[in-house]
Amino acid sequence: MSGVIVETPRLRVRNWGDTDRDLFHEINSDPEVMAFFPFRRSRSQSDELFDRIRRTINETGFGFFAVALRDDDRPIGFCGLARTDLEPFLPNGTVEIGWRLARPFWGRGYVSEAATALLGFGFEQGGLAEIVSFAVSGNTRSTAVMSRIGMKPDPSRDFDHPRVPDSHPHLVRHVLYAMTADEWRARTPIAIRT
Repeated sequence: MSGVIVETPRLRVRNWGDTDRDLFHEINSDPEVMAFFPFRRSRSQSDELFDRIRRTINETGFGFFAVALRDDDRPIGFCGLARTDLEPFLPNGTVEIGWRLARPFWGRGYVSEAATALLGFGFEQGGLAEIVSFAVSGNTRSTAVMSRIGMKPDPSRDFDHPRVPDSHPHLVRHVLYAMTADEWRARTPIAIRT
């Protein structure tokens, strides 16, 4: 898969290009962006992840896509739909929506705009029955986005993330939000900030 996945009034959600590598490293090494992750990535680690994500998108059509400003195609972060591999907490085939945005672009509604468009893509074009999202329980920025885009918390599915090292116990507990295709169809569209 290549090119644009979806467009919104302000954004283009698309596959990654080589010129996006600097931005990808910026968001994966910024201590504030990565506050709820146990480590930051070096440039080589970031490039390795970048290549893996782009390969997954090309092979499966799912993954964490680049989010760029529609006016000039400048990348500002990522948002995507990805298949999880968190058995037994989430069954194989579960699709999550996730995001990460460079700090200069926080607070403008970009994540909600991109995520809403990708929910539509997943349910309407992808035929998905459910999409989930999860975050560290104290990550109120992310859970606020989940609520804003119409996802609902499901405390019965909260879990301790198996890949968080013992050195970071405050990052272990994750809360899960979910939306079904029926809930998507019945939603009230969110207002887009301009």
